[in-house]
Amino acid sequence: MSRTPQGQRAGLDKSPPEVAAMFDGVAARYDLTNTVLSFGQDRSWRRATRAALGLLPGERVLDVGAGTGVSTQELARSGAYAVGVDLSQGMLRAGRRVRPEVPLLAGDALRLPFADASFDAVTISFALRNVNDPDAALRELARVTRPGGRLVVCEFSTPVNQAFRTVYLSYLMRSLPTVARTVSSNPDAYVYLAESIRAWPDQAALAARVGAAGWGRVAWRNLTGGVVALHRAVRA
Repeated sequence: MSRTPQGQRAGLDKSPPEVAAMFDGVAARYDLTNTVLSFGQDRSWRRATRAALGLLPGERVLDVGAGTGVSTQELARSGAYAVGVDLSQGMLRAGRRVRPEVPLLAGDALRLPFADASFDAVTISFALRNVNDPDAALRELARVTRPGGRLVVCEFSTPVNQAFRTVYLSYLMRSLPTVARTVSSNPDAYVYLAESIRAWPDQAALAARVGAAGWGRVAWRNLTGGVVALHRAVRA
């Protein structure tokens, strides 16, 4: 599962250079591929994330793992000032081409380039599982959030219905890489993505980790039957 010279696939150790190179390789058609692979559900997941944050006009919100900025653009529809950060320069370049109005910065979720308590709210969508130390990333998100500020983690999770879970896991490991070959600029990366989803903790386990990282009032809500879960918390 190591990276090729083009960064086609990262390993489950989630080395930051490998992860960044892998996402560089999928940047060209990343948004289209996500829409196809999620059967168009990605748009509703972004809207749900924005709603869960409860953003007010004039508030500052940080979108970590923003990729091409499609999620950051959705957050800005609330009237808040939204800033996106991503590790992949390729994703940022792709985003700046199509969304020049969206502030997108290079940065590592483990070392965010912002002062303490800089934001009213923070979010990370489909990226926490790609960080090699998710617990440290959750603590770093807490650092840059003001006391009383909000966190929403939007991430793939565990379907609650056993029969659906079986079908979903089969889709992840068999069908998803096959479908990715028809639309993605780097289909091999989606083998890693499927494996990383399968290895990710379930809703209750992630909630415990969020709470241990300095966040209070942790709760979650399932989307699409638990394919995705929104974890919401408040900075103590």
